[in-house]
Amino acid sequence: QVQLVESGGGLVQAGGSLRLSCAASGRTFSSSAMGWFRQAPGKEREFVASISRNGYSTDYANSVKGRFTISRDNAKKLVYLQMDSLKPEDTAVYYCAVRQYYSPDKTLGYGFWGQGTQVTVSS
Repeated sequence: QVQLVESGGGLVQAGGSLRLSCAASGRTFSSSAMGWFRQAPGKEREFVASISRNGYSTDYANSVKGRFTISRDNAKKLVYLQMDSLKPEDTAVYYCAVRQYYSPDKTLGYGFWGQGTQVTVSS
């Protein structure tokens, strides 16, 4: 069993930066790929970024590529999402999750969702 707790959200002006953290408990963290997702009001949850269990491989949604960076520290059981050049359309609740199985659909295969952290970008 894994429990995830996100933090680091807040209110920021367009063009600003935030770094989200996801703290994990449980023994399987270092053996699991991890992902960040977001859900804006009235919209479905969408994939943002993922990182392999050793941190060597990353993947990003086209909408955040070049602006967001995912990383992890297996010793500390932390996953980060550095968000730069933020835009109002990045406003959403951001969640981290554990990849339980691979799927070509990037929105599938994840579980043990955290409670989320709110990110609000003002124009």
